[in-house]
Amino acid sequence: MPQPPSAASSRDEPVIRERGDACPGALRLHAADDGFLARVRVPGGLLTVPQAEALALAADRFGDGHLELTSRGNVQLRGLADGCGAGLAELLDGAGLLPAPSHERVRNIVTTPLSGLDGSDGSDRPDASVWAVEFDRLLCASPWAAALSGRFLFAFDDGRGDVAALGPDVTVLGRPEGRALVRLGRAADAVELAGQDAPRAALLAARYFLDAAAEAGTQAWRVAELPAEHALEEDEFGRRLDAAGIAGVAVRAVAWPYAPPPRPGRSAGRDGRVTLCVLPPLGRLDTAQWRVLVRVADEEGSGRLRVTPWRGVVLPAVGGPGPARIEDAGLVLTSDSPWETVTACTGRPGCVKSLADVRADARAVADRARGPLPVHWSGCERRCGHPRGTAWVDLVATGSGYRLAAPGRPVRDDVRPSELAAALADARTDPDVVKK
Repeated sequence: MPQPPSAASSRDEPVIRERGDACPGALRLHAADDGFLARVRVPGGLLTVPQAEALALAADRFGDGHLELTSRGNVQLRGLADGCGAGLAELLDGAGLLPAPSHERVRNIVTTPLSGLDGSDGSDRPDASVWAVEFDRLLCASPWAAALSGRFLFAFDDGRGDVAALGPDVTVLGRPEGRALVRLGRAADAVELAGQDAPRAALLAARYFLDAAAEAGTQAWRVAELPAEHALEEDEFGRRLDAAGIAGVAVRAVAWPYAPPPRPGRSAGRDGRVTLCVLPPLGRLDTAQWRVLVRVADEEGSGRLRVTPWRGVVLPAVGGPGPARIEDAGLVLTSDSPWETVTACTGRPGCVKSLADVRADARAVADRARGPLPVHWSGCERRCGHPRGTAWVDLVATGSGYRLAAPGRPVRDDVRPSELAAALADARTDPDVVKK
C-alpha cells in the first residue's frame, strides 16, 4: 500500500511566477501529442449516472474512446479533435458538469470516497460529501473565486485522514459531535468550528489566500508558494471567521490522522448491500469498461458513482451480479492485484516529451515485478504524477532503457527493457527497502 506522505519532501517552495496558470479544463483544452486534452472537474468525485453517461459519450464522439482518472478525482478526455470545443462544452453543460463556466477549472475538490457509505462501525464521522456539494455551490456563486488557480486544492475529509494527506491548500477534517477543523495549507495549527459552517469557512480561507497572494505580488498558485512574510495565519483567519459570524476556536499542534486509500474490493455498506471499490489499471478505461460501471450503478446500485483521488471508482449500495460484470470487463476488484501500487504518466504516444510507452512497459512486467513499495513509471525527467513522499520506486525512461531509483539502493542508469521485471522486483522486495 502507498506510504504516508512526507510533508518535507513534497512541500512546494515560494516562487515568483511570470505567467498565469495554464492548467487545462473542459473549456481550456491542452494541445497534446495525441490531440487535444480536456480535464473535466468532478467536485468530490461525485457523479450521477446521466453525468457519467455524458462523459462516455464525449469520449466516443470527440476523443479516443477512453477516460483517464486523475489524482484529484477528475476525468480527462484525450485525443480530442481540433474544433470540438463548442460541441464538448454543450454536451457537458447539458449534463450539469459545467454549472459555472467561469469557475470550471477551480472546482478542485476531493472528498473521502467512502464517507457516508461505511456500514455501522460505531464512528461519529460526518458525511463529508454533503460538505463538498454545498461548498461547490458556494464556490461557483462567488465571482471572485474564479481568480484561484487550476491547481488550488480543497479537501473535505470525514475524519479518517485519507484526503487530508494529499497536501490540500484548504482542508476540512470532521471531528466528533458535529465539529470540524479547518486547516490552511500544511500548518500545524487549525481552527475548530461547527460542521455546518465548514463549507463557508473553506470559502473564506480561499478568499484569505487570494488577498495574501495579491499583497505578495508573486502570482502564487498555492498556499505553500506564498512568501514567508505573507504566510496565512490561523489568528487572522479566526478574525475573518468572526467577522462573517462564524464562531471558531484555534487548536494548536493538531495531531492529524492518516488513513490509506480504500483498497480494491467489496466492503459492507448499509441495508445489506455492498460498496465496491474498483481500480482501473493505471487509471484508464475505455468507454465500454466505463459503461459497465455506469450500468451497475444504475441497475444494481444507488444511481451514483464516486471517482477517487487514487484513480479508482466507488459504487455505493450495490446488489446482484455487479462484481462479476465488473471483473469480466478487466477492472480490478481484489486487493491482491499488482495494479494497486503501480502508477504511470501518459508516456508515448500522448506526450511529445516522453521517451517510452511507459504504460505498455508497465503492463508487460506488472505480474512479474510485485512488491510492497509503490512504483511510478515516467517517460521523461519531469516525472509527472509521481507519488507523494519518499518511499516509492522511480523508473524514468532514458531513451535506451530506464533509470531505476529506490530507497536505500544505488541508482541504476542502465536497465534495459529485457531486464525490467527482474530489476524492479528486486528493488521492491529488498529487505533494506522495506524498512524505509
